[in-house]
Amino acid sequence: MSKNNKDNEDMFYIENGLYVFTEAYHLKRGYCCKNGCRHCPYGFKKKK
Repeated sequence: MSKNNKDNEDMFYIENGLYVFTEAYHLKRGYCCKNGCRHCPYGFKKKK
């Protein structure tokens, strides 16, 4: 049932207790969520 950790290595990492999704994760998902993600491959930048 649990996914192999190797499968998840390039999809996210945990920083300060938060999940940070990688560019590979976003590309696999296939669209931009417009949340200003750190590794957004779609070029979206959140306005401050």
